[in-house]
Amino acid sequence: MTAGEPISETHTVIVEEAQAGGRLDRILADALPDLSRSRLKALIQEGRVRIDEAEALSPSAKASAGSVIEVDVPPPDDPEPQPEDIPLTIVFEDPHLLVIDKQAGLVVHPGAGNPTGTLVNGLLAHCGGDFAGIGGVKRPGIVHRIDKDTSGLIVVAKDQTTHVALVEAFAAHTIRRQYAAIVIGAPYPPKGEVRTSIGRSSSDRKRMAVVAEGRGKSAITHYEVQKRWGPAAALVHCRLETGRTHQIRVHLAHIGHPLVGDPIYTRWTTERRKAFSPAALESAQSFPRQALHAGWLGFQHPVTGEEMDFESPLPDDLNTLISVFDRQIRR
Repeated sequence: MTAGEPISETHTVIVEEAQAGGRLDRILADALPDLSRSRLKALIQEGRVRIDEAEALSPSAKASAGSVIEVDVPPPDDPEPQPEDIPLTIVFEDPHLLVIDKQAGLVVHPGAGNPTGTLVNGLLAHCGGDFAGIGGVKRPGIVHRIDKDTSGLIVVAKDQTTHVALVEAFAAHTIRRQYAAIVIGAPYPPKGEVRTSIGRSSSDRKRMAVVAEGRGKSAITHYEVQKRWGPAAALVHCRLETGRTHQIRVHLAHIGHPLVGDPIYTRWTTERRKAFSPAALESAQSFPRQALHAGWLGFQHPVTGEEMDFESPLPDDLNTLISVFDRQIRR
């Protein structure tokens, strides 16, 4: 490779038990929704996909549970995000990783419509040149994501060994994650579990949906109501056992209690509106983002072995919404 030549982006996918024996291209299509099925087939045929370090020979190749699939995606003409001076709230940092309290509105990594101004751009400025190639050119250091308009904690790897270890920990569901959510209505029972399959909506590829078993990925969310405002709304803590795209948003909507402010999964019915006072309804309907905060994150440090636990307080906008509900809704 010559100096300055773009580097391919490598995606790592670990095959789950439920996917064992499935076609390679289907497993990858579920895991990498940003890449079309035809694009994945082409990458396989070009020899850019490996299963347990051996080149995959066909899109119909089978993979075993626990197998590690690596996909090398050649870069576009200008793939490298550039360092940008973006304020980051760093709650922990050592030579191997960072934990960042991400503000709502910040995209995690560059993508369609967001080529700059992302968390990755800020990380490149903060961490320097050695950070650029960790885990892929366009998503250096990123091992998990939270949505643009979700606030809260995210862990980032600063070296390749840590990146691989954290990816494997997420795949093994050993990362501890809990979110605070403000939802419409009050879930009953007040404590429970939502267990479904989640996949792309057949009617809208930008939406995720609860789908039939075998069509998507297993998704498990544990929830517990912390505070109720009568039948109108509730503050709920959600613990993720799995980590699917939009998982909490989809699961809460599925049980009839979508997030306040969610532009995709929330529909305001007449019955829902009637439970609110006029002032509280105005605050809820005008809330500018989904009311979701990644407030707790825990994991075993991949290098030191230390158990790490972090907590992020609710941001001001969620506290303000709670204050309005406290004043305006009869419990």
